[in-house]
Amino acid sequence: MKDKIQAFYQKSLGKPFKNKEGWENEFKKRKWSVFLTITFGYGFYYVCRLSFNVIKKPLIDAGVFDAAQLGQIGSAMFFAYAFGKLTNGILADRVNVRRFMATGLLVSGLVNIALGFVSVFWVFVVLWGINGWFQSFGAASSVVALSRWTKAKERGSFYGIWSSSHNIGEAITFIGTAVVVTSLGWIWGFGVSGLLGILMGLLILRYLYEHPGIYGLDRNIVDNEDNKKNISNLQWAVFKNPAIWVLALSSACFYVTRYAVNSWGIFFLETEKGYSTIEAGSIISVNSVVGIAGTFFSGLLSDKFFKGRRNVPALIFGVIYTGSIALFSLGPANVIWDTISMVLFGLSLGVLLVYLGGLMAVDIFPKEVSGTVLGIIGIASYLGAGIQDILSGYFIESGKRAVEGNIVYDFSTVVIFWIGASLISIVLALFVWNSKPHVEIIVDPVEKDL
Repeated sequence: MKDKIQAFYQKSLGKPFKNKEGWENEFKKRKWSVFLTITFGYGFYYVCRLSFNVIKKPLIDAGVFDAAQLGQIGSAMFFAYAFGKLTNGILADRVNVRRFMATGLLVSGLVNIALGFVSVFWVFVVLWGINGWFQSFGAASSVVALSRWTKAKERGSFYGIWSSSHNIGEAITFIGTAVVVTSLGWIWGFGVSGLLGILMGLLILRYLYEHPGIYGLDRNIVDNEDNKKNISNLQWAVFKNPAIWVLALSSACFYVTRYAVNSWGIFFLETEKGYSTIEAGSIISVNSVVGIAGTFFSGLLSDKFFKGRRNVPALIFGVIYTGSIALFSLGPANVIWDTISMVLFGLSLGVLLVYLGGLMAVDIFPKEVSGTVLGIIGIASYLGAGIQDILSGYFIESGKRAVEGNIVYDFSTVVIFWIGASLISIVLALFVWNSKPHVEIIVDPVEKDL
């Protein structure tokens, strides 16, 4: 069985380069198929990841779980996802990414469907943790596929546009899932999310092409033991580079605030500011929709106006990011101000997600180890997100009290935690302001000809 699994996920060997008329058009056609597949495919990973966030208040209202338990459940996914990001990031450099990415989404979809029939706390924790592990297949597979099919000079732009995939998933979840939950109940919220994930997983199997060499579109076919040894050396070099760990910590703090809003934003607006589930979901979804512009233009912004350097725009949008979360959490209950805060939050989050969440680190190393680089950033990011969910749940539950027979929450402590994490993220990013590549970049001959 083990041998069959290894054979199924083994990276496919390349074929001799076919220098025939029209090969460039074939390359571009397959490249765009890969790009669109990973963009929409990873978006639906988020549909299966964020379904739980929309369903939190219905679960509390139904007496299934309390806020502290919801924090522990959420952290199970984040911690499993964090360690999965590292392990599966390393694997993604070596396996068939088409099958790898499809597997993650198919299993995640099945888990979501199963959760609709679970109300036992520890069973829910285990299943949501399993979901987190298979969710970690998505980003690494996407970045590895993107690195294999794009040129170095265009990679920042493609990476930025691909990063908008999370906004697609968030918008579908915060609006679509909220409508499903309000109309049909929380069980259907999980069920519909799961079915959408399974459908997209099947599309990934059909339209994600593994690497150019399979189709004779790569002049630099090196599927041999020397290449495996070279990749191992480059992966080790990633771990020894201090800049990667500074960026990892910066991203971890950034993810604290990112998932504070994604995980608790709807609950915060419902409980603290009195919005309905659909109203709260609609306000939070604004950041997802606007964030598409941030992610879409982030790579173009740095490539065209800052000559490929990400530090200046990262600082500018880092300040906007911190200000937006302060406005959201400290401002009055006003639809206009809350919407403005989410516009600023989504725009700056979109940009920082590209820079701090991967691209600044990917820039430092060769494309052969993109999965490993993203794995290190990922494990730190989602450890931060997991710790956030536990602490946020604890702070929120600790601030709960009864007033004239009604349950009210004091969010003052958790708000300080959210804003402080954002400030620390900006400071840490400044330490790699002048970071340069420490490993020689290997240029693929196909890139010089396209």
